[in-house]
Amino acid sequence: MSTSSEGIAQARPGLLEHLGRYARLIKFKFVLDFYLSLVIVATLLGPAGLAAPGALTALGLFAVGMLGVLSAVMTLDDVTGAKDGSDSANYAGSENTALRPLKRKPLLTGELSVRQAQVYGYACLAWGALWWAAAVLLAPDPALWAVVVTALLLTLSVQYSWGLKLSYYGLGEAVLLFSASAFLIAPYGLATGELPVLVLAQGLLFGFGQLLIAGYSNTNDREGDAAAGRRTVAVLTSARGNAAFLGALTAANLLVVLVPVAAGAVTPWFAAALLPFAAVRLHQYAGFLRTGDPLPARSLGIKAFRTLVVCLVAFNLIRLAL
Repeated sequence: MSTSSEGIAQARPGLLEHLGRYARLIKFKFVLDFYLSLVIVATLLGPAGLAAPGALTALGLFAVGMLGVLSAVMTLDDVTGAKDGSDSANYAGSENTALRPLKRKPLLTGELSVRQAQVYGYACLAWGALWWAAAVLLAPDPALWAVVVTALLLTLSVQYSWGLKLSYYGLGEAVLLFSASAFLIAPYGLATGELPVLVLAQGLLFGFGQLLIAGYSNTNDREGDAAAGRRTVAVLTSARGNAAFLGALTAANLLVVLVPVAAGAVTPWFAAALLPFAAVRLHQYAGFLRTGDPLPARSLGIKAFRTLVVCLVAFNLIRLAL
């Protein structure tokens, strides 16, 4: 009896360790960041919107499928990176620091095989497709545009570095901006069938938040990506050209806040509520120009993104209360 108990005790840590490998494979912390889009959607809808017939069903089904799609995106990206050697060059060939931990890549450490990851990625994508199909079918009155955006999000998001490998043809930044924005816009559209300017603006801000994390990450990975044939903007341009591109993205990000306000489509309080976020975003770019080091800028980009979410949620809740 004691031997059996000891065997069970030994099996449990092994199972947890195995699950931990897959959690690191899908970059679970970043997956959780993407789920913040649903928190923003909930505050945009408010109690009345959430209580509308079918709204919670559509959001719930989308949320369940979202885990599969995001897991597939992260997993298949690592599969491609392991196959073409770009991850080995970008991670194994660099210092193992807190800003660039090798443990984040279980395919490189040998904890998982490429085959295991590939099968897992396909299963996750199938899971996401199943639940998103249910979300579309059971949504109360989804607009055609919302169905199209959901379908494109399902098919294009994984094509970043797998399948069509769009990031290898200079389209990675566009795919990432669309995909991250759609993770907010699509569920709102399925729940309501509408797309107000405020929702579009918040969706684009969410998208730029993720893009300006990836932009600095790509800057750090320039040499490894170039060797593997991944044509990011950092690869296609000079260091000065890439810095200008990141500056243009920073400006465009802030214009998403200012243009709707200037056009009178959104209250000026929207810009006021986002001042903390704007300060972090500008600090990110200024720091990169000063040091030329992309990894601290990437880390600050994560803080800027999370600051953005806090600002948007606070603005939406105050708007509901007034």
